[in-house]
This record gives sequence, structure tokens and C-alpha cells, in this order.
Amino acid sequence: MSDDGPVVVTGGAGAIGHLLVARLLDAGQEVRVIDNLSSGRREHLAKYEANPKFRLIVADLRAPEAYREQFRGASAVWHLAANPDIRLGTADPAVDLELGTMATFRVLEAARTLDVRRVRFSSSSVVYGYPSVFPTPESYGPLLPQSQYGAAKLASEALVSAYAHSYGLEGHVFRFANIIGPHMTHGVLYDFFEKLRKEPDRLEVLGDGNQAKSYLRTEEVLDAMLLAADRAHDPVNVFNLGTADRLSVREIAHKVVAAHGGRARIEYTGGATGWTGDIPQQLLAVDRIRALGWTAKRTSVEAVDLTIAEMVRGRGG
Repeated sequence: MSDDGPVVVTGGAGAIGHLLVARLLDAGQEVRVIDNLSSGRREHLAKYEANPKFRLIVADLRAPEAYREQFRGASAVWHLAANPDIRLGTADPAVDLELGTMATFRVLEAARTLDVRRVRFSSSSVVYGYPSVFPTPESYGPLLPQSQYGAAKLASEALVSAYAHSYGLEGHVFRFANIIGPHMTHGVLYDFFEKLRKEPDRLEVLGDGNQAKSYLRTEEVLDAMLLAADRAHDPVNVFNLGTADRLSVREIAHKVVAAHGGRARIEYTGGATGWTGDIPQQLLAVDRIRALGWTAKRTSVEAVDLTIAEMVRGRGG
């Protein structure tokens, strides 16, 4: 890892963030987490509270006066905090503007004014909108997101680029496929498990089930991000992170039902998309990150199977 001073992690109590915190602490770095705990969980970080190199600041990124000093002396900021629910942003358009675009602006301003030279940002494949090229490379355009969430991610990418070129920061932008793991609080696997917990004999699937996307494990996305941060040093470094294959929602539904005993009937609401802003087909080209030496260890199928098994164990079978 190239960071030689304290590291700020926004959203560090989240499903990906707390694992990044663990990696950074294991590498001997001082870590300052900023999280409002709206979707992140304090218990994810509880075991680090006695570590003198760890600090948790519970704060809203829209209120920089509550956290700005945490950037003083830092070598890098990993900006992972965001509204995690695309559908919430559609219901309330201000959510992603405030928790996405404006929060990113506040983070970048704190970095600029306190001389934090490196900014790493977690974006999403949804910035591509409905691409016509599969696998979709980082150079694809025009980028026409279909949701407020996607628009906020794209606007945040633009801000990272502008600050990098205007103020000499080094920016990394990571466009995620669907990231899955045992600590999820949203997403198709989480939703299916929750639906079957409430109604064991029926599983409602939004859309026609033919939506197909790639699924990447949390530990593998961290491997890729840390490698890119260490080896890519252009003013702005944009990377797709995903697997080389994809899996349909229909296939996932059958896997989850089988893991619950196979008795639930699957019912589809119909339509090519599951909700407003859903991108039904996604497959990212990952040649750029592969050129640095990273390749996903698991396929989408293997990642989903492992995560289902972990979720079954975690929920008591």
C-alpha cells in the first residue's frame, strides 16, 4: 500500500468499508472512520475500539464542521459512504443529491483544504446506464445513468476528476459490479432472504427474472482497489471491478429457494426491469485492472453460492 500517513475512510462501518478498515489496520496504518451509522453498523468496528490507530467519528458528511479536522495530516481518503438503496433515491430525489453529490463535494473540499493528496471513490456500473456494448469498457460513452443514484455517482466522478486536475490530487474511481458478501444490508440476495423469512412459501421476484449481472465478493473488490491504489498513479484512474461472467436473477432465485428447502414458489412481477432505475443487463470489461495483475478468483456463480451458504449459516440454517 502506498499510503504513508493516517487514512480517512468514509462509510467505514459499512459492508465493504469495515473490511477495508481491517486491511488498513493490519498493514499498520492509522485509520480514521467517518460514518453516520445510517446503514453501517458500529458492531462491525467494535473490535478495533481499543486499537490506538483506530478512530470512529459518527458524523454526517454534509456537516464538515463535525469531521473536517480528521483530514488534517491524512495521506489519503477512501470515500465509500453513499445512500446504498437505488429505489430510495427514486422515491426521494434529494437523497442522492445530498448523500452522494454534495457529500462528495464536502469530502473533496476537506481533502483540498487540508492537503490530502489522494482520493479513492467507490462508484458503480450504473453510471453506464443501458450500454450497447458488452463487456462494457471504461471508455464507453455517452454515460446516461437511469437513476438518481447513478446520476450522483457520475457527478461525483466528475468532481473527483475536476479536483484532480484543478488542485493536483490523485483520484481513483472504482466502478463496481454487484458486490456481495455476508454483511450485506441490501441487494438481491439480502432481499430474497428477507422475503422468505417473512413468507417462507412464496418468493416474489421483481421483473421477469432475466436481469443478468456480474457478482463480485467484497474481499475481492478490496484486493482490486488496494492494488490499483498502489500501482496506478495518473491524475485520474478509472477502473471497472467485476467478474468475467454474469448470473440471472431467475437463477439466483432458484438457488435461494433451494437453500431454504425448495418449497417456496417463485412469482415474477413481470417486465424487463425490477424497478425504476434498474439496469437489467450488466457485464463490465475488466481488462484495465487485469493489466495491473488482478483477476477475480471466483466467478459470479461461485461468489453467489458462497454468499448464500454464509447467509444460511449466519441466520441459523
